[in-house]
Amino acid sequence: MDDQTKLEIEAAAFRALQKHLMQDRTDVQNIDMMNLAGFCRNCLARWYQEAANERGVEMSKDDAREAYYGMTMTEWKTNYQTDAGPEKQAKFDVAFKENVTDKS
Repeated sequence: MDDQTKLEIEAAAFRALQKHLMQDRTDVQNIDMMNLAGFCRNCLARWYQEAANERGVEMSKDDAREAYYGMTMTEWKTNYQTDAGPEKQAKFDVAFKENVTDKS
């Protein structure tokens, strides 16, 4: 497989994941994803932002989230986010520390 084809396949897989999370499974909460998998939609948006910034494209956290979510975070939270109880929040704190917080 040549490099361009590989890049196109990887991009298609990313778009399929994005569609799955943003359109097909809006019922799945970010906190549940983080607690089970160690990443969530916000992580994917952050990785998108980091990739843009590495290539000289200025993008803020809010810009990246809006690009990934297809709407502002306020809109997403209003439309899809549910309250998380204390047990989920405690698990999230551990998952965030283990997977997101800079370990250096």
